[in-house]
Amino acid sequence: MAFRLPVVAEPEMPTGTVTTASGRLPRWLKRPVPKGNVNHLTSELLEELRLETVCENAKCPNRMECYSQQTATFMILGNVCTRPCGFCAVHRGRPPQLPEADEPQRVAEAAARLGLKHVVITSVTRDDLPDGGADHFYQCILAVRERTGASVEVLTPDFVQCKDALARVVEAEPEVFNHNMETVSRLYRRVRGPKSDYSWTLEMLRRVREMNPAVRTKSGLMLGLGEQRDELLDALADLRSHNVDFLTLGQYLQPGDKYLPVVRYVPPEEFEELGEIAKQMGFKKVASGPFVRSSYHARDMAETD
Repeated sequence: MAFRLPVVAEPEMPTGTVTTASGRLPRWLKRPVPKGNVNHLTSELLEELRLETVCENAKCPNRMECYSQQTATFMILGNVCTRPCGFCAVHRGRPPQLPEADEPQRVAEAAARLGLKHVVITSVTRDDLPDGGADHFYQCILAVRERTGASVEVLTPDFVQCKDALARVVEAEPEVFNHNMETVSRLYRRVRGPKSDYSWTLEMLRRVREMNPAVRTKSGLMLGLGEQRDELLDALADLRSHNVDFLTLGQYLQPGDKYLPVVRYVPPEEFEELGEIAKQMGFKKVASGPFVRSSYHARDMAETD
């Protein structure tokens, strides 16, 4: 039975869209551009080593800040995704190539030259590969650890068509295993596509802990897609009932006209409130705010007792 935090007389989450009259972003979603050239140095290094990042491909609003701090989330297995998610700006289609054999070494080299102590590796979904790219994750984890000694966090696809693949990733013993729930059960397939499955996401996170209790699990949701407050609390409770350690909550931002629209902009104070509720539920670490993304300040979250 899923854990449920008692909630007394909680107000319903508003469903109206919060925008200015002109349709511009609300004031709390405007950010200063980082000064200096460090962000360009990071970008040039990634270009030199022919590496993709989710920062660029998913049009993350934090990419200049992260680049200026000499960090990035490496995206392996190419830049073409086989899933038609309604929220993601990564190009979709049939990937033109097999995994590049030297990519693990290039990721490790970039991590070493950036001086990273915590390395986050994600990927496009590769339903065209027999193992969904699991062995490539394995090779990247080992290469980074050998080259840098850094802790490693993986943010994987669901491997829903190759369920044995999960064990291969866990075999490499990443310090953190992240798979994002993204949204509530009612909206799941509309947001993540027809191949996705809410219950499988939960089961996958549970199986990671079962295979290796030392690996900490993590998940995240985007807010503003039309979820109601009770649905969101149910989703958080489901994650806790499957022993997920870390949680991220951030604002969904529409990357272009062909993607799902923003139903609502959640104000910062509401993110703070939801973060406190999540901590009461038992999550070890919670990052909750409009600009929070699954790998934003990931090292800070991973450094826990």
